[in-house]
Amino acid sequence: MNQLTRLLSLQTMVCFCFVVLFQVGLLRAADQSQKPNIVVVLVDDLRWDEIGCMGHPFVRTPHIDRIAHEGARFRNAFCSTPLCSPVRACLLTGQYTHNHGIFDNINRSKHSHTLKTFPQSLQKAGYDTAYVGKWHMGNDDTARPGFNHWVSMKGQGTSFDPVLNENGKRVKHSGHTTDVLNQKVNAFVKQKREKPFCIYIAHKALHPELTQRDDGSITDPSAAKFMPAKRHSQLYTNDAIPRRLNVLDNLEGKRALQRSISGLPPLSQETGTSDEVIRDRLRMLAGIDEGVGMLWKLLQDQGQLDSTVFVFTSDHGYWYGEHGLSVERRLPYEEGIRVPLLVRYPPLVKAGTVIDQFAVSVDLAPTILDFANVKADQKYDGESLVPLLKGEQPNDWRKSFLIEYNSDTVFPRLVKMGYKAVRTPHWKYIQFNELGGMDELYDVQNDPYEMKNIIDLPQSETTILKLQNELKRLMQ
Repeated sequence: MNQLTRLLSLQTMVCFCFVVLFQVGLLRAADQSQKPNIVVVLVDDLRWDEIGCMGHPFVRTPHIDRIAHEGARFRNAFCSTPLCSPVRACLLTGQYTHNHGIFDNINRSKHSHTLKTFPQSLQKAGYDTAYVGKWHMGNDDTARPGFNHWVSMKGQGTSFDPVLNENGKRVKHSGHTTDVLNQKVNAFVKQKREKPFCIYIAHKALHPELTQRDDGSITDPSAAKFMPAKRHSQLYTNDAIPRRLNVLDNLEGKRALQRSISGLPPLSQETGTSDEVIRDRLRMLAGIDEGVGMLWKLLQDQGQLDSTVFVFTSDHGYWYGEHGLSVERRLPYEEGIRVPLLVRYPPLVKAGTVIDQFAVSVDLAPTILDFANVKADQKYDGESLVPLLKGEQPNDWRKSFLIEYNSDTVFPRLVKMGYKAVRTPHWKYIQFNELGGMDELYDVQNDPYEMKNIIDLPQSETTILKLQNELKRLMQ
């Protein structure tokens, strides 16, 4: 009798374990199926105010704007380094430049293969991951870790007829590069799969046509040849280009910008970006907007649109003649560091949400992993934006962020102009690494165009000390 009882007990335990394991399996499968798809659209050199939903007076970006109208729009999104290679690493790693080690635009291909990026964490968690577009951390076009599917170009790429490395095979394509990349994006999304996907789309546009050498130098020092698709070549021909008040800046107090540079005229209204160059930039944007629209329709037709986190942003800004500047994108004035940031995900983000808290490039990685409920085994300098996107108002949200740039020699005006800067809701303090006596302080709350450097005013001493201490904290 005892033996029969023990046998029955053993059978009961086996059945119980089977039921528990089966239920756990179901829960895991359900959890996997509920993980959202992820789409990140990264535009090159796009200012925060160059799209319709951010108030541009005539540019037509209906598909991009729809992300904001049906999701969230950040009014104070910034890049942490206004230079292509470093900030691309910031976006993917969630770390500031001094921590991830991609300091400039020279060929750091080898190091870029060692970065710990959020797609690696997603891949480990079962996501089908893809990278399509411009990597530009070095000139190497080969696949980086963390991606199941890889489509990229060497260095800056070209605006027409690109050669793309497609999963190890180089293929020559015909047409405008934006169109080709849009096609590659749609081809990946159309694939049948049982698991969620993440696709990171890094457009060549709105970058000028040039080649960047391994030492960071470029073939076209003017860096002003923007090449839209031919069907867009006449867009906005009769539209007047808006200019901000600081195109009239006489640079008083900006000693670093007043330096005499051999072979170059002093900065002025004449050295700013021409109307036609700006139009060509906006014409290039038209192809990106069309691509967003095609991807939107594809996801909608698949019934996946509302289960997809859709992020649209830029690496850094551009100058339209503010402070006399044009191609020198590395400086920490507002037009160079402010970027668009739009997020749509109906299960968590209410349509028409507007967020005023600071968002920074280093926030993208922790935000995406938070959406996907994936834990990473590394420390981030950024914070997840999900609480803000859900409508919460965290009392401890950041009140400052770091901007940093390491000197290079691509543009003569910027030689020795490496800096560390801190931005708060009230102040911006710029501390140059090599230029003594040329630091800058702006009361951006009352001087949003950064026209008056108040670093030398006696009443600024206490503020400067506080900002210097904050800068030290952010650099740790």
